[in-house]
Amino acid sequence: MKRVLIVEDQADIRKLIRMTLEFEDYEIHEASDGATGLRVARSIKPDLMLLDVMMPGELDGLQVCARVRALPALRDTRVVLLTARGQAQDRDAGQEAGADEYLIKPFSPLQLIENINEQLESV
Repeated sequence: MKRVLIVEDQADIRKLIRMTLEFEDYEIHEASDGATGLRVARSIKPDLMLLDVMMPGELDGLQVCARVRALPALRDTRVVLLTARGQAQDRDAGQEAGADEYLIKPFSPLQLIENINEQLESV
């Protein structure tokens, strides 16, 4: 069973993502901020992280992504950034941080599942 970590500061969005993924065969973990998300990732070594870009606290999604990429134990973790910001410079920043995919909010449940399935095919 593939492990998916949802790192999203808005509880309602985390719930919607979890509800979407519950129909699939995933072990789902959650974190409400970047620092907690990084700690959970180190602990469970997820196959995929769904990572909100704009989060309050000490680490935003781009910083978490860059740190995940710097950890040898997490180098195979696929990272999908979730954000409402879809400008070219935002995508470039995600790519520079090491994200595998960039999903712009709002997205449909089908779009989310398709994206996750694509990412996990290579794991």
